[in-house]
Amino acid sequence: MTVHKTTSGDDYPVERIFCVGRNYEAHVREMGKDPNREAPFFFTKWAETLVNAGPEDEAQIVYPSRTENYHHEIELVVAISKDGFKISVDDAQSYIWGYAVGLDMTRRDLQLAAREKGRPWDTGKNVVQSCPVGRLAPVSETGLLVNGEISLTVNDKMVQESDVDMLIWNVNEIISDLSHYYALRAGDIIFTGTPAGVGAILPGDVLKGNVKGLPPLEVTIGPKQ
Repeated sequence: MTVHKTTSGDDYPVERIFCVGRNYEAHVREMGKDPNREAPFFFTKWAETLVNAGPEDEAQIVYPSRTENYHHEIELVVAISKDGFKISVDDAQSYIWGYAVGLDMTRRDLQLAAREKGRPWDTGKNVVQSCPVGRLAPVSETGLLVNGEISLTVNDKMVQESDVDMLIWNVNEIISDLSHYYALRAGDIIFTGTPAGVGAILPGDVLKGNVKGLPPLEVTIGPKQ
């Protein structure tokens, strides 16, 4: 069982990690796709790819093997509070335990090569230590997050900046749609998509992520494996 820290210092047991692909219009365009509001699509990562990455954790993640183009993707992360299947959009907010700031780190060269060949993204996305996440804050503290700045700096230079109200599919819609594929469980977490500005990082880079109203994220990129 993988556990993640909350703002109270308690452990949040993580069951599964789901990620939404291409969910900000500008990012869809920078990835060379049409941002029409098609049904959302999902991919998964192992729970053990999660890394506690609040500033107090002094987190360092590896630069993984078999890539020369390792990318950052800042995201709003949603934690699920209870089990549910075929959840309605109107009822979805009752399944939110809380929120965090997360990074979906990606072997972009491997992902794009797989995409061109119509192959799965696993080696590009399901990567060791590829899900640094800041402290999880309960919705009782934050309220429902429907807007707020989301941003990432690399070595204190702004590289990604948007607002979570720019999500093509909002959090309630994501939860509802995903729950029609899988029975969601308490302990599942969902990465909701990244805004434009994704790019490559190098060993030694320091990444700092923020979503307004949430604890920040900070992680250093370690040596290449």
